[in-house]
Amino acid sequence: MAYDEDLADRIRELVAGQRGLTEKKMFGGLAFLIRGNMAVAASGQGGLLVRVDPAEGAELVATTEARPMEMRGREMAGWLRVDAAEVEDEAALESWVRRGVGYAESLPPK
Repeated sequence: MAYDEDLADRIRELVAGQRGLTEKKMFGGLAFLIRGNMAVAASGQGGLLVRVDPAEGAELVATTEARPMEMRGREMAGWLRVDAAEVEDEAALESWVRRGVGYAESLPPK
């Protein structure tokens, strides 16, 4: 499955003007990076991938619709998957995008 181009466009609108922003095809989707650190991506499996502080990951999984991202059967600390249906609402998408951008901004540039 290719990533959802409409979702990618919606993300692009939210991160427009962000300092150090680049786009890169990753994980079969389109990732948005801040100073070389992935913040959020339109996933090739559908929905959204969001990078978060690993210390907050378990709480976010318990209190939101997000679930851990898995790669080759292993959960990836600090990476969450949010289904497309959960980010149809602009406010919900903006909340997740801002969370990912905020965490990426806290990391040293690559």
